[in-house]
Amino acid sequence: MNKPDVKKRVEKLRKVINHHRHLYHVLDKQEISEEALDSLKKELFDLEQQFPDLVTPDSPTQRVGGKPLEKFQKVAHKSRMYSLNDAFSEDDIKAWIKRLENVGIKNINEFYCDLKMDGLAVELKYENGVFVQGSTRGDGLVGEDITQNLKTIEAIPLHLEAKLPSKIPWEVYIRGEVFLTRKEFERINKEQKNKGGKIYANPRNIAAGSLRQLDPKITASRKLNFYAYDVVGSGFETKSEEYETLRKWGIGTNPHGKIVKSAKEINELRNKWEKEREKLNYEIDGIVISINSNRIFDNAGVVGKAPRGGMAYKFSPKEAETVIEDIIVQVGRTGTLTPVAKLRPVSIGGTTVSRATLHNLDEIKRLGVKIGDTVIVGRAGDVIPDVKKVMTEMRTGKEREFKMPKKCPVCGQPVRQAQGEVAFKCTNRDCPAIRREQIYHFVSRRAFDMVGVGPKLIDQLMDSGLIQDAADLYSLTKEDLLNLERFAEVSANKTVKSIHSRKKVPLARFIYALGIDHVGEETAVVLAKRFKTLNKIKEASLEELQGIEDVGPIVAQSIFDWFQKSYHKKLLQKLDKAGVKAESEKGTGPNKLAGKTFVLTGTLESIGRDEAKDKIRDLGGDVSSSVSKETDYVVAGAEPGSKYERAKKLGVKILDEKEFLKMLE
Repeated sequence: MNKPDVKKRVEKLRKVINHHRHLYHVLDKQEISEEALDSLKKELFDLEQQFPDLVTPDSPTQRVGGKPLEKFQKVAHKSRMYSLNDAFSEDDIKAWIKRLENVGIKNINEFYCDLKMDGLAVELKYENGVFVQGSTRGDGLVGEDITQNLKTIEAIPLHLEAKLPSKIPWEVYIRGEVFLTRKEFERINKEQKNKGGKIYANPRNIAAGSLRQLDPKITASRKLNFYAYDVVGSGFETKSEEYETLRKWGIGTNPHGKIVKSAKEINELRNKWEKEREKLNYEIDGIVISINSNRIFDNAGVVGKAPRGGMAYKFSPKEAETVIEDIIVQVGRTGTLTPVAKLRPVSIGGTTVSRATLHNLDEIKRLGVKIGDTVIVGRAGDVIPDVKKVMTEMRTGKEREFKMPKKCPVCGQPVRQAQGEVAFKCTNRDCPAIRREQIYHFVSRRAFDMVGVGPKLIDQLMDSGLIQDAADLYSLTKEDLLNLERFAEVSANKTVKSIHSRKKVPLARFIYALGIDHVGEETAVVLAKRFKTLNKIKEASLEELQGIEDVGPIVAQSIFDWFQKSYHKKLLQKLDKAGVKAESEKGTGPNKLAGKTFVLTGTLESIGRDEAKDKIRDLGGDVSSSVSKETDYVVAGAEPGSKYERAKKLGVKILDEKEFLKMLE
């Protein structure tokens, strides 16, 4: 092949390669396989090796090249790269719009909203359409030159392709976010683990480290991605036009950006993506809002280092920093004393949190928690907030050690540590706190599910002497309730009717409602399936109980002891006399899930976790709270926890919500 033909072939190859890069990274389409694209690149590389004078700076082969740098050079930005102020609620957004009105920016009828990528901001410089320089944000005014590393990112075009009527200025600066997909994050960590290297905490950490590698070949191996969000000094009328033009130039932008009209629509969009963020293949931590009119945006000006016309509307934090103001002790339904941290109120997951469990004394020692400590508190889904970490560097010397009380804070009777356990317990079985908590548990949704009978009513009934245990609820009359505060005839009738409607419940719910130590929902289901009736459980020997799979010696002893105690026998007699019966559980459908064990993790959108458990059991399946090699399926909703990671490690089949619902059909 003569040189003119080679030149034509090279130009054709570059055009085809860039076309497919644009399809994949900008339009999210794919016409040929990655292997086929690689072969095109290989042919181009070979031809350029033969004819070095045909190599151009914007050739696809120039994405990785050159020797490792000794250090990064500083580079000044075209103009300051601003940061954005944060909002965390609809009230914050309304206050932002109000502030704009106060400086004369009124009647804004359009906002452009984009997803807030959890990555690294960079600036790209193009001359005559060719990528010539790229830099980090740095301090906003000066960054570091990372051109060679940015060239390795396939989503960043080395040459802009203008589509009419769009024109490219001779010099143009484009800003955007470099990020790593979840899939690539998992791949890198898997490789790191196999070679005994560092395991990264999140995709952003890898992206940040990759951009600052002095050897671009290392950056290239990380397969970073990029979305643009700004053309500096663009001259475009609107932000939406800016995004549209970037796509015409061959640069990808987030496909989920859109125009909205009001604070209400902004809030709805933010809430939608907070729920659906796990469906994306990359991390986001909120949405970015800009006044869509660039003229109005610029007129709004700047406050400090943030433009007035933009705002980052963050998702509710899963963790937050606060201070432990005190540690108190709660007495649970089994008499166990649980230390609880009283916190300086803080917003986590969209709710104000003022308390967090510390579980037990061992956990306090493990964390090194003291009263007065600054701590990180977190929550996931519907789990009670707990203390994740103590920031010891924030200590002043005034912090105090916590000591477990020697006497019950409710009844004043001695507290003893249970043999072989970390738990401390009140020794008084008639402790008001124990009886009260037992009744709270008895009427709860997963037990007898007495609608309208909650802790406040139970407190009133106990304080007025109307009930002493759960069985006494069934002897209440309308007249009894009318003597209580806030009760009228209609509400009293409704409450009595609600109580009496719950005289027959499935055996598993009945067992769970009794509040036996160590017997949760799953163990209650196991007992119900094994013994079929309450009488058979009452009469079961310790050996029989110990012989049940999934019931260990401590749990078996606890069940056996519960039914031997006189005050528990009296409670069961009173319930029986009131007409309260435990019915044998029967599946409502075919046993299509018989022999299959499921574990649920994360938040399911179209079905509640409790409803999901019931459906599994109705179809003959079992539900477990922990993942093991014997687990058949892990159902993973939004924000799955450690169970998801363990399932992957053990090779357990993971179902998403759609697959799970199909299985239930």
